[in-house]
Amino acid sequence: MDVGKIVAIDNEPEQTHMHFSTSLDTSKWALGDSVAVDGCCLTITDLPKAGEFAATLSVETLNLTRHSGVTVGERVNLEPALCVGDPLGGHIVTGHVDGIATVDKIREIGEHREFHFSVPVSLAKYVVRKGSVAINGTSLTINEVDNCCFTVNLIPHTLAHTNLGELSTGSSVNFESDMLGRYVERIMSFQNIDQQEFQ
Repeated sequence: MDVGKIVAIDNEPEQTHMHFSTSLDTSKWALGDSVAVDGCCLTITDLPKAGEFAATLSVETLNLTRHSGVTVGERVNLEPALCVGDPLGGHIVTGHVDGIATVDKIREIGEHREFHFSVPVSLAKYVVRKGSVAINGTSLTINEVDNCCFTVNLIPHTLAHTNLGELSTGSSVNFESDMLGRYVERIMSFQNIDQQEFQ
């Protein structure tokens, strides 16, 4: 993972092109590869030179993520797609952002920092105490849940090596829930449906 930077934004009526810089080794990257930008899976559309890449964001992506409001110079969490055989250090993050969460409060606890986030009602059902969540692509454990609000605790390493240490009250972040909740929801939705409806 790397914290890169947005170096150019080109807005068009139906899409936006963004250009990023990174300290990651891009020598083996290719057009069409996937890179998570603040947890949002984007396809590389250009590799102008070493340490730089570009991606195109659709209207759907812009509507569901914080990328609609970013500016040139902002730092973003970057992570290339996981390869078969790579170690799994957290829960599986797909890069399919569910929506936007907002920082409601930040509390210093020694060297740690506790963040209070709120999410829309439509996403709150996927937030579970001691469950997993991805904030700007960073896998975190949920500490407490209260209706549409939840807290996470960030250690110094996470604060120093992601852009989460730069968040302030009111900041918007990309939110991805644990995919297991969505599978359970889908399975349960079929429990009381007559199978003949599908024949």
